[in-house]
Amino acid sequence: MKISHFNLEFIESMAKKKDNKKRRRQIEIVVPRNCPFCKSKTMPDYKEVDVLARYMNDRAKVLGKSRTGICAKHQRRISLAIKRARHLSLLPYTPSLD
Repeated sequence: MKISHFNLEFIESMAKKKDNKKRRRQIEIVVPRNCPFCKSKTMPDYKEVDVLARYMNDRAKVLGKSRTGICAKHQRRISLAIKRARHLSLLPYTPSLD
């Protein structure tokens, strides 16, 4: 099979990936890593509903550690404590309709 000049250009153009799309630049809000649990040397507890509610948004979702500034160890324990409190009906699974 003979490859002409036109076919060769077509194949090369297919192999090249054009990056003409404009990408949106996301602005990240930097939250300092000030874990209150590390400072006070305590662990998150499912019975402390008011403390756990600070780490949930208004849609009853658990906020990430990038938004709260908590260390990874305590973030895992907070999510577990929130799940336990939800199971015992101390915290809501869904947002309130107020």
